[in-house]
Amino acid sequence: MELVENAAGRLVPNEINGGSAHPYRGVGQFRPTGNKAAQPIRTCADYPADGDKVVADLTTALKNANLRDGMTISTHHHFRNGDKVANAIFDVAASLGVKDLRWFPSASFPCHAPVVDHLESGVVHHIEGSMNGPLGDYCSRGKMRGMGVLRSHGGRWQAVQDGEVHIDIAVIAAPTADPFGNANGLTGPSACGLLGFALVDSVYADHVIVVTDNLKPFPCIPWQIQGNNVDQVVVMDSVGDSEKIVSGTTRITKSPDRLLIAEYTARFVRDAGIMRDGFSFQAGAGGTSLAFAIFLRDMMIDAGVKARFIRAGSNQYLTKMLEEGLTDYILDGQTFDLDGVRSMRENPHHQDTSPFTSYNFHGKGCFASMLDVVILGATEVDLDFNANVVTHSDGRLLHGIGGWQNCLAGKCVILPIPSMRDRIPVIVDKVTTLCGPGELIDVIVTERGMAINPLRQDLIEALAGSGLPIKPIEEIKREVDRICGGKPTPPSLEEKVVAAIKWVDGTVIDAVRQVAN
Repeated sequence: MELVENAAGRLVPNEINGGSAHPYRGVGQFRPTGNKAAQPIRTCADYPADGDKVVADLTTALKNANLRDGMTISTHHHFRNGDKVANAIFDVAASLGVKDLRWFPSASFPCHAPVVDHLESGVVHHIEGSMNGPLGDYCSRGKMRGMGVLRSHGGRWQAVQDGEVHIDIAVIAAPTADPFGNANGLTGPSACGLLGFALVDSVYADHVIVVTDNLKPFPCIPWQIQGNNVDQVVVMDSVGDSEKIVSGTTRITKSPDRLLIAEYTARFVRDAGIMRDGFSFQAGAGGTSLAFAIFLRDMMIDAGVKARFIRAGSNQYLTKMLEEGLTDYILDGQTFDLDGVRSMRENPHHQDTSPFTSYNFHGKGCFASMLDVVILGATEVDLDFNANVVTHSDGRLLHGIGGWQNCLAGKCVILPIPSMRDRIPVIVDKVTTLCGPGELIDVIVTERGMAINPLRQDLIEALAGSGLPIKPIEEIKREVDRICGGKPTPPSLEEKVVAAIKWVDGTVIDAVRQVAN
């Protein structure tokens, strides 16, 4: 492996876990050719004529799937920190003596900390998926034998459909399923909402196992996962704790500073003329983004404005807007609380989606570019408006990308962020890890003012005389540096690359280096 300089000026690996990698070439500059990947051909003659694919347990299912060393196992994260299936998979693998598995989750969470033991023992070789908390820390310390790979939700679909990642066995946790394998996340005691992140796994994996704690007679209606793509069905006592789809990133902030940031952001959207009849928006996870939605709702009511659609992560605040008639539709990519689950189950205008429709860059269009305004977070932003969402100021890999990169395709991208965290400035000279290029980020909003990207002269002109605290980003940075006692100390990092950050087109936009011990 050697490091090459990409179009963003970052040194990135040209090989990842034994496969070649393309360096980032710039926004929209990488245009692949060829055909999509495909499943092997199957025949109905190999499956029960009565449609009953239920097997005794997960161990039986994995044995039937011919689980062996070096395979790629995929899971989804709709249960977030309440998932109970991924750990069980690797416990079974350990009991069977299987080694060197590649885990390909749509994301991992602190509940998956037991996988560290399987990394240590050799059952799991490395993780290619967003790593939140303990697993990210493990990777940052250079402990993982392979290189971590972080992709956006759309980038994950792209990687599978383009043949970059081949899934040997997909294990899909489903709150409700029938014996044929049709499944949904809308009903049952562990209902978590949609199962869209697992859809690509069900379509492209060689072998698909649905695991449920709520088996119903055929047909399971509605079905979000089609049984025609499923090989086996397993019944467990519990596949997940749906209460834990709610996390710190899905609760409204109580901080006065962050509430002010949220209010500034909503005022910006209103005063820039973006908030108008038929507009669309997406507010990501995070307490500030949720507060923004509340402020925007009040402004929409005052102005008599209705949105055509809201792109979600759904939550109680967005479902309330749907029920109040403030939007025609919610197009939901991930359900962030139980009220969102209820709404999706009951309201036909609350539509579940998948990364294919919303975020996949190598498709014939996607919803992301149709959004009038997108509200996102960041751990760092630099003077060129580049942003970081995966590492902290100390360089540790503690967060996932999610759909963040994909949402940068929106017509106006706003990052409402605190100017400092723990007295460490968030606006820096150069971001530690580049996740999103500054040319796609339009506005930075802090409690000490907001900065508009000079590339967006239209927004600068629209907000002239608005009364909002608009300043050059350099001025905000100088003020914050002065309060914090100077510029932050750069993280102490080793030369070893422990993870690669993929851009939405599958190219490598940056690399994460091992933190110094």
